[in-house]
Amino acid sequence: MKMKLIIGSFVLAAAAFFGTEKAEACTRALYTGPTPAEAGAQPLRIVGRSLDWKTPIPTNLYVYPRGMAKKGNTLPGSVEWISKYGAVYAVGYDGGVTEGMNEKGLVINGLFCKGTVYVNPETDNRPPMSMAMFVAWLLDMNATTPEVVKVLKEQNFTISGATFDGGTVSALHWGITDAEGRTAILEFDNGNVNIYEGDYPVLTNDPTFPQMQAINDYWVKVGGANMLPGTVKSPDRFVRASYFVNHVDKTNDAKTGFAIIRSILMNASVPYLYTVETEPNVSSTQWRSFANIRDLRYYFDIVTNDGVYYIDLKKCNLEPGASVMKLDTSKETEIVGEANAYLKPSAPFTPMY
Repeated sequence: MKMKLIIGSFVLAAAAFFGTEKAEACTRALYTGPTPAEAGAQPLRIVGRSLDWKTPIPTNLYVYPRGMAKKGNTLPGSVEWISKYGAVYAVGYDGGVTEGMNEKGLVINGLFCKGTVYVNPETDNRPPMSMAMFVAWLLDMNATTPEVVKVLKEQNFTISGATFDGGTVSALHWGITDAEGRTAILEFDNGNVNIYEGDYPVLTNDPTFPQMQAINDYWVKVGGANMLPGTVKSPDRFVRASYFVNHVDKTNDAKTGFAIIRSILMNASVPYLYTVETEPNVSSTQWRSFANIRDLRYYFDIVTNDGVYYIDLKKCNLEPGASVMKLDTSKETEIVGEANAYLKPSAPFTPMY
């Protein structure tokens, strides 16, 4: 108990100290094609996100099979589970899951949100869960957005986490989308879980989601065909992504849909090596990902690479007992197209608890 109190207090203190000095700025957008005429057919859905940071964030891709025993922390009483579903994870610093997609088409992305506070005295004695494993836990154990929402509302966990990159705290909120297109936004407010369910295709950073929706409502009335805010600030990126997601052509062709959502994310990205002295929380886009939920393809686009590649989750061995597979993005910089052949058997990553 004492150790959990110390960690929780450290996260709160560090968030207050570092949160306004270094920040991850990101954009998440969901593209949805038209409803097919065939009964039971699913429209194309692609979740795109950008990750922005002042320096490159080493991010490797891991494919984990089902049936693996895992734990959320090393503290006594931590959350433990055996994974129900295989998944592809994007793992930052080889120590924490930033985002991912599981074999059921559930996609979860974590984006920076200044002011996030995960714990309070009421949650502190609940089973520990590290930020490094939080997204993995949700992807491993849930097939749909409603299932995730149920787990979150129960809140039978308390979040803690190590700092990284010279003391930065992972102050995040999350976008969640499943194969049916059901979306939820998760935010923590002084340890309390706030969940927003509905047709919410876009997420960026601060302010909190209700405030961001109010800003976007104003611009909807202005009309994006007449004027759109053009800076790289979080509200401006939100407004631009929202407008274009709702005004581009709808297609169920995977290549065309990928081109559309990729262009929207580029419009909401921050140019490489661009900085603003008066905006310490604005950083360059380092990479973009695109999770094709219908076809279970996870695309990765590092801005300094020549091309985009993808992992086809349908072709991965996700059976219990299969090897963990890793694509080391620092070594494989020339890939274009399907990248399954570049996945290599690997030990599981070591979480930064």
